[in-house]
Parts: sequence; structure tokens; C-alpha cells
Amino acid sequence: MNTITVGMGDLRVTTDPNSVLVTYALGSCIAVLVHDPVRRAGGMVHYMLPLGSITPDKSRERPAMFGDTGITLLFEQMFALSCRKADLVVKLVGGANIADENGTFQIGKRNYTIARKLFWKSGVAISAEDVGGSVSRTTRLFVEDGRATVLANGRGREVEL
Repeated sequence: MNTITVGMGDLRVTTDPNSVLVTYALGSCIAVLVHDPVRRAGGMVHYMLPLGSITPDKSRERPAMFGDTGITLLFEQMFALSCRKADLVVKLVGGANIADENGTFQIGKRNYTIARKLFWKSGVAISAEDVGGSVSRTTRLFVEDGRATVLANGRGREVEL
């Protein structure tokens, strides 16, 4: 098994069916997991903030850091692997309310909202999600079969998504 770590503000795609994409410590960040069962390809982006327009220079430099530019880039890279939109299975993980007890910033909620809007506008269904709450999460995407797991801090066991 080849483990590919997707860091914060990072994106990875692969056609290696023996790979597992993993990202750790999803708090208010969102991980978008995309799997193509026909081509046995997988991709993941771990974005931190909803909109790159708040810092255009940073958005150009690190597009995976933002929901709007990161999700777009993830799909572009999946399409470059000959994936078709109709075949893609999309899952979302993260978007928690961490260290914002007063709900002032609501980054997790805003990150989730931008993903839902982008997928709705592009006609892409989200097949599963584990979002919200107040715990950090680790998620894995198994490229061979598209299985996704989530380990939430406090749950104590990894569950299938």
C-alpha cells in the first residue's frame, strides 16, 4: 500500500490503485475526496479557507489553500487523468467549529457552504459527508475501490464514509 499524504492547503491525484490518500487534523478545513471507479483514480484537496478572492496573490501561489480555487484545480487534475465528471464520486470531510466558541468566524461552516455551492452549480452530487461538529478528523481514500474512512478525535475508531 502506497500512502500519499495530503497536507494542509495541498492537493494530490493518482491513478495508482494501490495508493491511499490521507489527510490529518481536519478542523475547520475541508477535505474533498474524489474517486473515479472506471479509471481507478483518486484525488483529494485539503483546503483551509473558502474564497481565494480574499488574498488573490496567495490564491495564485497556493490555489489548493482555498475552496473555490482548490476544488476547481482538483477537478482539472482529475480530468487530465481522463476522468469524466459523470463517473466521479465525491465525498466531503471536515468543516468543524474549532477554537471559535462564540461562532465569530464560522470558517468551518463557510468552507462547507462554498463546497456545496460549487458542486450544486456544476451539477456534481456529493455522495457522502462527515462535516460540522467540534472535533478534528483524519480521512483516507482507498483508490482501488473508492472506500473512504474517517477517524474523528473523540470517536475512538475509524468509520467508513
